[in-house]
Order: sequence, then C-alpha cells, then structure tokens
Amino acid sequence: MARSASREVPLPAALRNWLLRDSDPSVRYRVLRELLGRPEGDPRVVAARREIGRTGWAAELLALQLPGGQWTTPTSTARDMEGPKYTATRYVLHVLADLGMDRSDARVARGARLYFDRMSGPRFHEMGGTDSEVCCTAGDVRIAVRLGFGDDRRVARSIAWLIAAQKSDGGWHCWPSRTGTLESWGPLAAFAAIPDERRSPEMRRAIRRGLEFYLDRELMREGRAPYAPWLRLHFPVHYYYDVLVGLDLATSLGNGDDPRLTRALDWLEGRRNPDGSWDLDTLHPDLEGDEYLAGLGTPCFSLGLEFPGRPSRWITVTALKVLRRAGRI
Repeated sequence: MARSASREVPLPAALRNWLLRDSDPSVRYRVLRELLGRPEGDPRVVAARREIGRTGWAAELLALQLPGGQWTTPTSTARDMEGPKYTATRYVLHVLADLGMDRSDARVARGARLYFDRMSGPRFHEMGGTDSEVCCTAGDVRIAVRLGFGDDRRVARSIAWLIAAQKSDGGWHCWPSRTGTLESWGPLAAFAAIPDERRSPEMRRAIRRGLEFYLDRELMREGRAPYAPWLRLHFPVHYYYDVLVGLDLATSLGNGDDPRLTRALDWLEGRRNPDGSWDLDTLHPDLEGDEYLAGLGTPCFSLGLEFPGRPSRWITVTALKVLRRAGRI
C-alpha cells in the first residue's frame, strides 16, 4: 500500500544534514516540504522559499537573462527562444519551473511572456497549431502551468490538441507514428501539472490511458534491448525520459502501489549509494550515436547544475520522494 504523501521520510542524520546544509534553496525547500512534511507556513520553509531566485541555481540562471527578457542571444527572431539547445529561453524556463520559480518573480514573468508571445502568431506551432509537435507542445503547456500562466487561452487550445494527439495505444510520439513511445512523457506530465479539480473528463481519460501505457511497459520495457539513456539519472531532464522521470510521474498520479512498478522501483533502489544518496549519472544531451545531434542544425550545450558522476541532492530528493509514495520507506 502506498503511504501518505505527507508522511515524514526517516533520514539518517548525515544524509539529512547533507540535504539541508549548504544546499541550494530549491533543494532545501523540497526536502522540507516533500520529505519532512513541513507545512508551507513553517519558518524554515518560508525562509527557503524566499531564497529561491535570490541565491543558488535559480539566481545564477536569472543573472544570465538579457535585458529583453530572453537568454542566450539578444536578437529578436522566434528561433532564438529555442536555440541553442539546451541553454536558450525555452530550456531555462523549464529549469526555473523545476526549481520552484513562477510569475510572481518579475524576471520570470518577463521571460515567460516574451517566450509565449514570440512563439505565437504564424509560427506558433508548439502549442496546438496546424504544425504542432507533441514534445514541444507538452513542454510549453507544462512550463505555462507551473509558472502560473495556466489560464492563457493558448494553453487550453494546446491541451485539447494534446488529447487529440494521443495514440490508440494510450501513448504519444513526438514524431509521426501509429504507436506511442515511453520517450514522449511530456503530455502526461503537462496534465499532471494541472490541479485535479481543473482537469476535464477528457483530460482524466487521457491520463488514465497514458498511465496504462507506461505501467504496461513497466516504465522501461520497450524495444528489443534496454535503451541506455533511460537507465541513467539526469537533471535537468528538459523533455527527455529516464526511469526516475517515469516513476516520479506515475507515483505523483497516485499509482505508487501498482505492482507493475516493481521492476523500476527495484532498479532505483539498486542505484542507491551506501550513504543513502543517488548519483547524477550524466547531463543532456545523452544520446547514443551522433545521428540526432548531427540532424539538429543548431548548436547544442548542456545546462548543468550538479556534477555528473557525483552524489546529487536533486536526484536524491526525487528518488526518496518516489520511494515514499510507493510505500518503500
């Protein structure tokens, strides 16, 4: 039986201290709220929340924002919002949302408005237009909802488009295909970001079908052989998939006690270090072969917040949260 999300996770003193002391405020906030079950009004929670964007990773990203509101380049074409991967405006907004920022910060609001407005009009294909692409559309919906722009009419249009784009097997695919793929987790994550009371019957049905697609494949079973990048732990994930992404998504939607998660949960527990932490395995781009990168036609850079090959506070918090939801701790 999956346990309550508010239950405090028992942490060894050394691990607890490592997660809370000298860590990024976004990490401290997550530990206090997601692992220790502290209420939003708790003074330590309030203090950590206040520091996000003032110090640490979010502050460092915001310091790179250009006066016009974007990241990476001062020019004004729509493409500048997307490239270079993964340091342009779209990807920075993904990470800021992960770190707990939203439109209440004027810098975030300015960047998000610029992104959504500049990507609209004749080439606004990322959010439900005639040339839409599932991964980009889903990522933009997730960004919009988490940053506080969920009421934008473009979001509603995009949600309807994503529901219609669901395959007959319950999955989605970022490229033309008759079947879904585990790689296209974005629509399910976009719907999960929307509060339950605001989900339409059509959205709830899409979530149920999407979850079955992932659970039937045990979050990791697709193709003739295991796909190595899915078995490495990443952050930021942007719109790429790995098993921890799937576990976080499935358990956040209330499926922590589903027996089809057993294989993935065993795999996750097997990756735990003796001190109770998990490593950050690698940064994106993390793809086998050069075909994908060669076909991008744009420069590609990693956006890293922690060091690969070392214990990661962010990965550790996410892994512990997943195991708590699944009733394993």
